[in-house]
Amino acid sequence: MLYLNIHQLHDRKFKITQIARELKVSRPTIYKYLNMTFEESKEYLEEFQGKGKKLDPYRDWVIAWLEEYPHLSGAQIRDWLLERYPDLVVGESTVRAYVKELREIYQIEKKVMVRQYEAIPEQPMGKQLQVDWGETKQKTTEKNEIKLYFIAFVLAHSRYKYMEWQDRPFTTRDAIRCHENAFQFYGGYTEEIVYEQDHLITVSENAGQLILTTEFQSYVNERKFKVHLCRKADPESKGMIENVVKDIKGNFADSQVFSSIEDWNKRALQWLQRTGNPNVHQTTKKRPAEVFPDEKQHLQQVYSLLSYESTNVQSITRNVSKDNTIRYKSNRYSVPLGTYIASDNQVFIEINPSEPQTLLIRKQLDGDVIAEHRISIEKGKLIQNRNHTRDRSKGIEEAKQQLISHFKNQERAASYLHEICLRYPRYRRDQLAIIQDAIQKEPKWIEAALFKCIQDRLYNANDFRDVVHHLKSYSIESTAKSNRPVLEQVNKGGILVTTRSLETYTNILGGTQ
Repeated sequence: MLYLNIHQLHDRKFKITQIARELKVSRPTIYKYLNMTFEESKEYLEEFQGKGKKLDPYRDWVIAWLEEYPHLSGAQIRDWLLERYPDLVVGESTVRAYVKELREIYQIEKKVMVRQYEAIPEQPMGKQLQVDWGETKQKTTEKNEIKLYFIAFVLAHSRYKYMEWQDRPFTTRDAIRCHENAFQFYGGYTEEIVYEQDHLITVSENAGQLILTTEFQSYVNERKFKVHLCRKADPESKGMIENVVKDIKGNFADSQVFSSIEDWNKRALQWLQRTGNPNVHQTTKKRPAEVFPDEKQHLQQVYSLLSYESTNVQSITRNVSKDNTIRYKSNRYSVPLGTYIASDNQVFIEINPSEPQTLLIRKQLDGDVIAEHRISIEKGKLIQNRNHTRDRSKGIEEAKQQLISHFKNQERAASYLHEICLRYPRYRRDQLAIIQDAIQKEPKWIEAALFKCIQDRLYNANDFRDVVHHLKSYSIESTAKSNRPVLEQVNKGGILVTTRSLETYTNILGGTQ
């Protein structure tokens, strides 16, 4: 039937695209059947039906799902199969091709789920201001590429726009400063300001309970406007500002060459006056620049510019981990050892105003800077100041000097201990501890042991200890066998020796006097 339908529509001068849309099959399938005779199509179908496929045992399941939920994708079908048959091993492309064939054979068209939106009534004058952030990449006059960041504002009633740019990521302090500049630009502010859930202003939003950052909460308390946060993945609730951001990127910033941030902001204001605000808005069919003077009369008046420098500028806080680091933008930054205290592990961070790429960390809100780091643009990195690590070499050196002081030939001892530390860098403390123990127990034999170890290149603390024990044992044994007291203890090499009379040796050999 599929073969006959394709040829009938083709004979009626239907285009390939029209046939595909009418029969809900792919264009390659149509071309394949058009190039076949009726007998060839029968043979192809018989061959296809006789050729088993890996997913044929699950054919009824797949067909039932597609008939009940025509919008399902191949990936969803595969997931449902794996849920019911965990031992099934099948690739995504295999399932996708199989689902496609079943759709064509059983004429099951894939339905596209369309979200229904409800038109939002126009906001009254002075009621709402929408705010959002964006970023672009621009070519510079030196033929390089730079990333620029901007914040955009739009009045919900008049659609009157404002924007401000930076050549670095925004901080909460930057956001507050730009708010104040926008209020000066508008000559006031609205009862309500709409934001997305951005880390600059919010910590969390739990079923309508907003938790703002300390710094931004202080600013809201001072200006006394209502904060409205959009739900995540719901840009339609702030569609006005989304369109403004899109317009800024695609109209003002597109193909523009960057020279300096001051010049860029100046050109941005000129664009607003020339194009952004005078052009007719496609929804209201009015010019924002003509409607704005009326809305301005309904804005909350700005009597004085707030000092955003004094609104708890260092109030962005971080908790110190047990390894004495804090997290900032997907990286870890070190703080001095001992900063972490279980009962008080909070610090305050801020961006250095004079060096925007520098992160400052304070223990107290108005206290001294305890750590300063260059902000990394990478992710998952540990940025550590050497001063924040334990000075392990200091303890090693002190231990070495203490051991050297026990030897008469300190130069030789220093050379020997240095070589041991080089050969066993990970076990320096253990090596020095063994030598220290040997010195404390048998100080009498350490000079001879040192000479013997250097002579035989025994650069190991265990060897040093064994040589000390050997010298002690040999001395005791020799003294016990000797009939006369020791006449000479140390030869030129520092090795302990004994001198006996000739009679002692003849008695041992059994000779005569």
